[in-house]
Amino acid sequence: MRPRNGSASIATPGHAFLDDNFDPQNVPAEYKKDGSDWFVIYNPKVKRSFDVTLVHSLMHASVVCCVQFSADGKYLATGCNRTAQIYDVKTGTKTCVLSDDSAGKSGDLYIRSVCFSPDGKFLATGAEDKQIRIWDIAKKRIRNIFDGHQQEIYSLVFSKDGRLIVSGSGDKTARIWNMYDLSNKCLTINDPDSLNNDAGVTSVAISPNGNLVAAGSLDTVVRIWDVQTGQLVERLRGHRDSVYSVAFTPDGRGLISGSLDKTLKYWDVSSLSGASSSNGAGGSAGNVSSSPSASAKDKSSSPCTMTFLGHKDYVLSVAVSPDGQWVVSGSKDRCVEFWDAATATLQCMLQGHKNSVISIDLSPSGNMLATGSGDSQARICESQCHLVFAPCPVIILTHPFAGSYTSA
Repeated sequence: MRPRNGSASIATPGHAFLDDNFDPQNVPAEYKKDGSDWFVIYNPKVKRSFDVTLVHSLMHASVVCCVQFSADGKYLATGCNRTAQIYDVKTGTKTCVLSDDSAGKSGDLYIRSVCFSPDGKFLATGAEDKQIRIWDIAKKRIRNIFDGHQQEIYSLVFSKDGRLIVSGSGDKTARIWNMYDLSNKCLTINDPDSLNNDAGVTSVAISPNGNLVAAGSLDTVVRIWDVQTGQLVERLRGHRDSVYSVAFTPDGRGLISGSLDKTLKYWDVSSLSGASSSNGAGGSAGNVSSSPSASAKDKSSSPCTMTFLGHKDYVLSVAVSPDGQWVVSGSKDRCVEFWDAATATLQCMLQGHKNSVISIDLSPSGNMLATGSGDSQARICESQCHLVFAPCPVIILTHPFAGSYTSA
């Protein structure tokens, strides 16, 4: 996916049909689809390219902090207080509940991130107790526990080959863990301008070729490291508030970021796509600093070419469709918005949750959307697109601090 507008940065007011005086009750029927407790509003100025329908509402006992589809699209994992849960996407039936009985029983212990291994055998969970648990799903038992982070874990993602897990934490680090020898490489943020700011890592992503790790941070910066060398190769600056979610485009040439400044941005990272010739498996364990002595350039070579304007509150989660044609975002404004990835034009808005949309994910086929919310629900929607999605994986990162947004 590449912007049709070339390299010039543009800001598209995608919310033109959703202004401050917007009232869904007054929308003409041809631009609205109503469900029992949800609705979709379509942009009257663009050709309708797909339809959205709610399929399942999955009730939980607490805030749903994170959602993710399995690689085959048959299952959905959710993370909430003390448990990760797995559902059959077709039937909406809960098939598995994973809970660590050895964890202390007092207080809350939110699962901030869940991630299926590519083969679907394992589920990684990251929690407030600073631990990454690798679950054998069939046995419902913990296979490994990765310790090392000093604060809550907010984001997890597997490499495409399943050999590596990348984690992001409030301790200003991302770590690359090896599933086989259990070693890890620590990527630390200690830029001079971050020392007096909270630079906790809220979201991580691995590029499709496995060569790059991107991390969004509370200090408004997106940083990109080379997986093989562990060196910082880029800093992306432009957001005015914390970055809560990052996602690579399927071709690896772009990166989408979502921020508390209510915007999404598209970054052209094509100059970094060949940063390493490895497939993401190399590199020895150890600590790597993102200090000025690292290889990142003082002036970014990865410009922001589009800004997506439309949400009325924090952007908390972003995803890119498998064919790269669509960007989807979830927000504290309780809306899910669908964007043309090439023009940053808002196509439609889905609303139904009664609280913040904390996490979103798209199925590998691109025809299913999952959302997790502060209203203690996860939802699965079907998207019937006029465009055919290619069967390639989606890179999606959930964001942290879900518990902070439990007030409507």
